[in-house]
Amino acid sequence: MSYSKALYVALIVVCFFLTVSCRFSTLDHIKPKASDKEQARAVSGLLRRLLGNRSTEFIVSVNRSLSNDSLDVCELRSAKNNRIVATGSTGVALASGIYNYLKYFCNCHVSWSGNQLAVPNPLPQLTGVLRINTPHRFRYYQNVCTVSYSFVWWDWPRWEKEIDWMALNGINLPLAFTGQEALWQEVYRALGLNESELEEFFSGPAFLAWNRMANMDKFGGPLPQSWHVNQLYLQFKILERMRAFGMIPVLPAFSGNVPKGILRLYPKANVTRLGPWAHFNCSFSCSYILDPRDQLFLQIGTLYLSEVVKQFGTDHIYNTDTFNEMTPPSSDPTYLSAISRSVFASMTAVDPNAIWLMQGWLFFSNQTFWKPPQIQALLHGVPLGRMIVLDLFAEANPVFTYTESFYGQPFIWCMLNNFGGNSGFFGTVESINSGPFKALHFPNSTLVGIGMTPEGIEQNPVIYELMSELAWRKEPVNLAKWVSLYAVRRYGGMNDNLTAAWKLLFTSVYNCTIPGYVNHNHSPLVRRPSFRMRTDLWYEPADLFEAWRLFMEAAPSFMSKETFQYDLVDVTRQVLQVLTSSFYQDITDAFANKKMPELLTAGGVLVYDLLPELNRLLSSNQNFLLGTWLEQAQSKALNEREAQLYDMNARNQVTLWGPSGEILDYANKQWGGLIEDYYAQRWGLFVQTLVECLDRGLPFKQDTFNQAIFQVEQGFIYNGRKYPTKPQGDTYDIAHRIFLKYYPQAMKRLQQMEENTPISPIP
Repeated sequence: MSYSKALYVALIVVCFFLTVSCRFSTLDHIKPKASDKEQARAVSGLLRRLLGNRSTEFIVSVNRSLSNDSLDVCELRSAKNNRIVATGSTGVALASGIYNYLKYFCNCHVSWSGNQLAVPNPLPQLTGVLRINTPHRFRYYQNVCTVSYSFVWWDWPRWEKEIDWMALNGINLPLAFTGQEALWQEVYRALGLNESELEEFFSGPAFLAWNRMANMDKFGGPLPQSWHVNQLYLQFKILERMRAFGMIPVLPAFSGNVPKGILRLYPKANVTRLGPWAHFNCSFSCSYILDPRDQLFLQIGTLYLSEVVKQFGTDHIYNTDTFNEMTPPSSDPTYLSAISRSVFASMTAVDPNAIWLMQGWLFFSNQTFWKPPQIQALLHGVPLGRMIVLDLFAEANPVFTYTESFYGQPFIWCMLNNFGGNSGFFGTVESINSGPFKALHFPNSTLVGIGMTPEGIEQNPVIYELMSELAWRKEPVNLAKWVSLYAVRRYGGMNDNLTAAWKLLFTSVYNCTIPGYVNHNHSPLVRRPSFRMRTDLWYEPADLFEAWRLFMEAAPSFMSKETFQYDLVDVTRQVLQVLTSSFYQDITDAFANKKMPELLTAGGVLVYDLLPELNRLLSSNQNFLLGTWLEQAQSKALNEREAQLYDMNARNQVTLWGPSGEILDYANKQWGGLIEDYYAQRWGLFVQTLVECLDRGLPFKQDTFNQAIFQVEQGFIYNGRKYPTKPQGDTYDIAHRIFLKYYPQAMKRLQQMEENTPISPIP
């Protein structure tokens, strides 16, 4: 290379780094609002809730000068009287540093499904200073759907527990969407909309996520006034606690979704009515979208954001998503840039320091529309560094790799992992163990953080512990070693069987390597029966069955641990889910071959033994109860009418997902009560219908069956039955009985699969 060329390349490199430095400086004002002392007090409160009297053995403080580059750090050392002195650059850094000590020095564990907090006495000594820091400015948490699939019925004690979990796991950039409808109500009333127009607009509580995204309206509503009051009260407490830890809550902004009544007030407004969303008709979808270039957009957007800032304060980061699962009316880059420019202008008109946080889901979900010119145009409508893009599904479909790091806008590498809050084992451990580091070292990377964006939580706790911990790592972990230590922490002791079981799970069911795999639980167990059901797996069931055997061998020694109880139920549940697919294949094969005895046997075992046993198993653990979900919903009600509305919302979301099954079984759950009165009833009718068809020599007609099964599905939503909210039965006895019956059958099936011979159902 000549001297002039080398100088030219060097200048380009220098200019790039200056540009990156300048761009990221646009985020310098994003800092915790709470004082160092306030943040330290918040962590002290967390430790009291977590450790009780043992919390006094930790001397905690926050000193923001500990970090000189906006990257969180925590330092811990031993002091006199067996105490630990911990100092963090923020409350979140302090909490996550202490949790790291609790995990790796005390073998403790905190999760959605239970804690293991047998803290050694005295506390283990540290040699020198233990310094824990992160290369990531932001650690983001939540999906806009999580608020409906998981948080919708929460009270303050449950929110408090979750915010504690966030702090322990290093989350400093959480979504804070609760209570926004109360503010929209005030804004639209001020504009002149009447109550009936508002009632037609807001959906029911369980569907608000999609109402906010302009996918649907009205269904499940109207929202009672008491709902608005309750949610507003919650939001004030949520924001206060998040900020106390030094978190940066992300608040909602205006996307252009408006009630139909806007057209009565502003008939000349540039409003477009969208087409139907999903399988809904225009009774509950076909939302009205105000063009961001219309002056009315700026008026409504600034009215709303002014109210948000007035009521909630601000940390300067706002989320809104344009064109979420919607196709824009034009692919012209000039138009797309004008749209994002106008949306951002509605933010900066209220908050000149606004940063727009945008989900990048649209680029993945509609790849036929969003080509590089369209993506770049939308992103460049906002000044570089004033937008943060969530690469929402990066563990399976990273967008940054083919958009040159989102064409210069900062982005956060996110793990989605779960759709609909479905039950079922799933993970992509190799991908999440390497993906964030690849993003960090990507040419000209604009990565500013990593995040977790599941549609629903309270499942697969091991995956979220690994993902959150990777934010504090400088290189990938040894997965076998990591999960071995996880087993020790989770159960409070070393056990060779459990170590081996977790290693098996981590190399099989938790390591999906199929490119672009989307984890919707398609198991026949939780889907409407038909002859077109998916039974494919991304792992070898033999590994799951062996892990099950190892869990059962270890069970007598660990049943006192709530974490083990949960995992024993969960692994047994996963096995029965797999075996359901096997019986489904037996049933369909028997019908196709007109073998009535085999049909009766396979169908009888599934409907009258396996599914009832699964229901009993799930009903034995607090974490798998339909009754809890329904009780939480009804607890929000002030009267019987509200209770019925919330009950319908809660039941519909996890089953029909719409008045007529528009998104049927998308949010399927495996819960005690739901198995018995929903899934088992469907399978019973399916087997009965096949038996009748075979007996009479008639073909099976799916459309006719669907009409009949819809009555069963709808009947569940309105059956009025009260379901248990406390566990029933002995988990070990039930799991052991299931193991004795079905483990030999599982082994037999595996052997016959290897020999490629027909499989006979349990006699």
